Amino acid sequence: MARDETLLTRVGAGTSAPTLRTYMWSPPTLSLGYFQKYGDYEALDSPAGELPVVRRQTGGGAILHDRELTYSIALPLDHPTVATGPNTLYEMAHDALIECLQSRGVRTHREGETDGFGAGRGPFFCFASRHRLDVLVGDDKLAGSSQRRTQNAVLQHGSIVFEIRYDQQPAATVRGATAMEPDDLRRPFTAAFARRAGLSAVPGCWTEAELALAGQLIAKYAGPEWTRRV
Repeated sequence: MARDETLLTRVGAGTSAPTLRTYMWSPPTLSLGYFQKYGDYEALDSPAGELPVVRRQTGGGAILHDRELTYSIALPLDHPTVATGPNTLYEMAHDALIECLQSRGVRTHREGETDGFGAGRGPFFCFASRHRLDVLVGDDKLAGSSQRRTQNAVLQHGSIVFEIRYDQQPAATVRGATAMEPDDLRRPFTAAFARRAGLSAVPGCWTEAELALAGQLIAKYAGPEWTRRV
């Protein structure tokens, strides 16, 4: 989370390039959306209620990060992908995912309808809510995304579920449809999104300045003031 805020800050300042990042979580962790109440996490039954918890910069419902792939995209607000409206970035990322999964025989599609819940008043878990751009397999949600916008940049998070070990977060899974590992998806997803957004798909590495800022932000995400702020 510290690194994603670093990208949001520095991409907005023009000191880092637009970035698509993919990563996994260890140990299993629950991330709260920006507007969610910490008390709702405290009221969770085990086993999810006993997991480590962090708070994201992005909105939406809680996500139980276990056997899944998380992506984050940081773009300046003047980038054409962002300037055309808030949903364009969702559409591009989700269409890139659908393309990659369908190439492996996974029949995915967009939800098409929104359940009407607003920020902070929907179901606790993100995968229990529906947005018209969510990625579904049959009637079950496989992937969803959320955003945070500043005056200069946007950060978009998304979660793609590969396997379920915690029934408290029901979702469709990639492995329910094909023998695919998260690492099998990283490169084709990056390439498919970059092609749609007009970005370079060349792998990058963290700069010293980025790592320094992320290091300063670690205490924020590890401490109670940010995590319990709502």
